Amino acid sequence: MKNRAPASTHKKVIVVLSDRKPLRGYLSPAHLGETDPVDLLTQDGEHQEIPLAKIRSIYFVREFSDAFEPERKAFLSRPKLDGLWIRLRYLDGETLEGLIPNDLLSLLDNGVHITPPDLNSSTDRIFVPRAALTEVTVLGVVGIARRKPAAAAAVAQPRLFTE
Repeated sequence: MKNRAPASTHKKVIVVLSDRKPLRGYLSPAHLGETDPVDLLTQDGEHQEIPLAKIRSIYFVREFSDAFEPERKAFLSRPKLDGLWIRLRYLDGETLEGLIPNDLLSLLDNGVHITPPDLNSSTDRIFVPRAALTEVTVLGVVGIARRKPAAAAAVAQPRLFTE
């Protein structure tokens, strides 16, 4: 049996600074939003520490390319994936829609991890620090609530046919 090499904990990212300058490199998403500054490993192999206050967005990409921003910034119709459908408004007024897990505790972190509306782009996920935003609006809850049927309601239901 072959032994597999452990999966890399560093993911390909493009960090867009507040002045819209992109930096390409690798970072570990495990503590993203919990630690400040962000430790980026550049393509040249150098460590670069970037304060969250200077970051506009972090794009988790499949490949390093110039077309990393999703073409669509909003959903054309109601999303199909489960979660909270949100709209982010940046400091410069630009908006971006996305999906987050249906867990409001994740909004209390230092930023928001969203799934962008354009699933065919090279961007899988986007992290936006709270310092880069002026507003977060919940547009809808997508998916069904996973409720257990109440046992009392099932007992109170009259039987139509007796067997």
